[in-house]
Amino acid sequence: MVHSPVFTATTHDIRVSVRAFFLADQSQPEQSHFVWAYRVTIENLGGRTVQLLKRSWQITDGLGREQRVHGPGVVGEQPVLEAGESFEYTSGTPLSTPSGFMCGTYHMIERDSGEAFDVAIPAFSLDSPHQAGMVH
Repeated sequence: MVHSPVFTATTHDIRVSVRAFFLADQSQPEQSHFVWAYRVTIENLGGRTVQLLKRSWQITDGLGREQRVHGPGVVGEQPVLEAGESFEYTSGTPLSTPSGFMCGTYHMIERDSGEAFDVAIPAFSLDSPHQAGMVH
C-alpha cells in the first residue's frame, strides 16, 4: 500500500496535519466522479485553551475550478483543545477531475480572552491513479 504524504502547517502554536486518501470504491472514473477522504489532526502546541468555531475550505479541481465551503466547526463539532491536546477527524470530498487540491482556514478563539484568530490548513493534493501524471 502506498502511503499518502502528510501536509503540515503551524499557526499561533496550532499544528494542523492532513493526509488524503483516494477512495477507489466510491469513485466512478467513467462518470468523472472521484472521491477522497482526508484525515486531519489539530494539535495545540501552546499554553492556552482554544476552540475551533468555524472552517473555510477552498477546493480546486484539476481544471482550476474553485469551490469554497464555509461552516460551523468540523464534523458537527466545535472542539476545545487545552494545552497539549489534539483532535482528529476524517472527512471527504468528491471532484469531477482525477486530481485537485484543498487548503483552508480554521477560525478559532482563545477561550480565556475571547481573542479570535485564524489557523492555516495546509494545501494538500488530491491525487488518484486515474490522472495522466502527478501534477502536484
